[in-house]
Order: sequence, then structure tokens, then C-alpha cells
Amino acid sequence: MNFSEMIQAARSNPTELVVPSTWGQGRAVFGGVVAALAFEAMRAKVEPGRPVRSLATTFVGPLEPEVPASFEAELLREGKAVSQVFCRVVQKGQTVALVQGSFGGSRQSVVQMQAEPAPEMKAPEDCFELPFIQGVTPEFTRHLAMRWSIGGLPFSNSRERDMGGWVRFRGAVEREPLTEAHLLALVDAWPPATVPHLPSPAPGSTLTWTIEFVQPLAPLDTHDWCKYRARIEHARDGYGHAAAALWTPTGELVALSRQTVVVFG
Repeated sequence: MNFSEMIQAARSNPTELVVPSTWGQGRAVFGGVVAALAFEAMRAKVEPGRPVRSLATTFVGPLEPEVPASFEAELLREGKAVSQVFCRVVQKGQTVALVQGSFGGSRQSVVQMQAEPAPEMKAPEDCFELPFIQGVTPEFTRHLAMRWSIGGLPFSNSRERDMGGWVRFRGAVEREPLTEAHLLALVDAWPPATVPHLPSPAPGSTLTWTIEFVQPLAPLDTHDWCKYRARIEHARDGYGHAAAALWTPTGELVALSRQTVVVFG
């Protein structure tokens, strides 16, 4: 099942979803897919004209692949311009993820500020692409391509604060517009920025993830490479805090992301 097929399944029957193992990450489903499916369930509760502005996700436990799960969305409040929506992801009677979203229409404002410029990177064709190796790299990387331009590779004992490069969907035949659901997968495809600091493979997981979208979305499709950079702001005692951003190939800001991660190692 490809990404578009999963999104369609979330739109048609969000309370009985089964994510195939090809979207796995260890014993769990890839977090970007969990967030994307929750977003689709939430978006159905919001009136047109209110794009998502931010999503805050807490990963309570692993969502197992190949096991039915329920994405239970609830409209908490609908104001004049902003809708607040909540989604609980339940599997085997247990809560595995909580997502809160803010959806808002445009407002008149005198405040205008351009985003900071995107980082300079080598062209995608000049960067190393992390290969999909069955049984070695996470299963979901068969669907997403990452090419390193900034910082060290995973488990390379790096001491650099920044990590990033280019990312897009792997093997996309048809050009499909990138929605917020696609962007969730692209941003979360990258390992935590703390992973290159490890000298050898070790487990880790995301505790909380907040992402903000720049609306209206820049026109992108599934063939486009996007720029990504994450920066470690602090790491100690087995926890890391990082800020990240995603840009279009020409440097237009698309999304801002923050993560708190657990580091075992």
C-alpha cells in the first residue's frame, strides 16, 4: 500500500485502519504515517477554508503494523476563524498516540516578517542517498529518499549540531500535489538529529513532536526534492531537544518542527 492509498483509507474509514508492515520502524509504525493518518481524520471535522496551522503529537506507545487501529477525531471548538481538533489513536483498547491540531483561516494583520533564508546545500545529485536495505534500515525508507548534505550519517559518532539534506518520496511514478499529510512524512523521515552522535546502533524514540505549517502551502509535488535541516538545541541524560525546518527546492519555508526524543546510548 502506497502513501496515497493509506490517506484514502483514512478518509473513508478512520476507525478501522490497518497500516502495512512496509511502513514500519522497528516494532512500530513510522511516526510520520501515524501523524498523517490522524491529520486526515481531524481535517474531516473542519469546515473548508481553515488550513492546518499546527499539530502537536504525543507518542504514548508503539502503533503496531498489520493490526487494526482507530483514529478517533473530535472537534473541540470552532471559533470565528480557528478550529481546535483532537485525535486519539487507539489500538487493542490502548491509547498509542494523542494529536491536537489548530486549523485557521487567514486574518488581516499589519505584522509581516519574511522567514530566515534556507541553508546552502550541495545539489541532490551530489549528495549521498541513504539506501533502503531490508533488515538493516527502517522498512518505511523504501518509500522515502534522504540525501545527506549537512552533518554526519546515523551512528557515525559525529559531534555536529546540525543534520540535514534533501528528501522526497521514493519511486513516485505519478506527480501528486504534496499536502500537509505528505509533508508530515517528509519531515519525520529523518532520524533525530542526535542519532549521528551515537557510535553504534541503539534504540530511540520520539516523545513529542510539534509541527507548524506555512500557509498557503507552496506548490510542490511528489517528484520534488525538499530541503531539510535539524539543529540540536540541547541533549543530556538520555533526552534530546531539536528544532527543524523544511523548505522548497528554491528555499521557500514550508514547515517548522520541534521534537523531544529519547536516546538510548
